[in-house]
Amino acid sequence: MADEVQNVEGAPEAAPTEGQAPRRGRGGGRDGGRGGREGGRGRRDDRRPRDEEGGEELIEKLVHINRVSKTVKGGKRFGFAALVVVGDGKGRAGFGHGKAREVPEAISKATAAAKKAMIRVPLRDGRTLHHDGRGHFGAGNVTLRSAPAGTGIIAGGPMRAVFESLGVADVVTKSVGTSNPYNMIRATFEALGEQTSPKSVAQRRGKKVSDLIKRGGVSDRAAEAEAAAVTE
Repeated sequence: MADEVQNVEGAPEAAPTEGQAPRRGRGGGRDGGRGGREGGRGRRDDRRPRDEEGGEELIEKLVHINRVSKTVKGGKRFGFAALVVVGDGKGRAGFGHGKAREVPEAISKATAAAKKAMIRVPLRDGRTLHHDGRGHFGAGNVTLRSAPAGTGIIAGGPMRAVFESLGVADVVTKSVGTSNPYNMIRATFEALGEQTSPKSVAQRRGKKVSDLIKRGGVSDRAAEAEAAAVTE
C-alpha cells in the first residue's frame, strides 16, 4: 500500500507523529549515550560496602535489658536500658550501656559505647590469665584465677559473657556480694585491667623473662623453655 513505509536498510524511517516520543538510535541503550554503563553518570561498580572495607569480627554479648517507666500526663512513658559486652576473641574486650525508647536502638547505643571502651588483656597461651586477680566495684567483689587446659569457663551470668568475648577458654571465678550485672561487669574489668604479662614485667625491670621464672624454683632449662613460649 502507498501509506505503508518499509524500514529497509539504508531507507529513512518514518517521522514521529505528534505526541509520540522519538525512537532511540543505535547509539542509545545500555552501551551508548549518557545512560550507558560507561557514561559520565553511570553507576560505579567498584564501590564496596562499608562492612567489607575493613572490619574486624567482634563478638557481641547482650548481658542485661532493663525496662523503666516514667509517669507523665496522659499515661506512662517506657524506656529501655541495655548492657552489652563486645570483644574480638583475641584478648580485647569492652562493655557499654545505652538507653532509648526501643530495644534495638538501646542495644546499638550500648554496642557503640562498648567498642570505644575496649581494653587489651594479656593472655597466657591465648587461653587463660597469667595470674590471679581481684576486682571491686560498689558492693561487688570478684576473684579471677588462671586454670589449666580443659577447665573451661567457671563463671556465671555477666562474667561468663566477658570471658567468652575476651577469648579466655580456661578460668575459675567467684563473685561475692551484689548480683547487679552493672557492678559485676565493672568489677570484672577492674580485675582484668590489673593483669600483666611476664614480658612486660621483664621489660619494666630490665631483666629477662627466664630470670623471673627461675625465682619460682624452676630449673634453668625449664625456665628458658617456658620463657620461649611466652608470646605476650
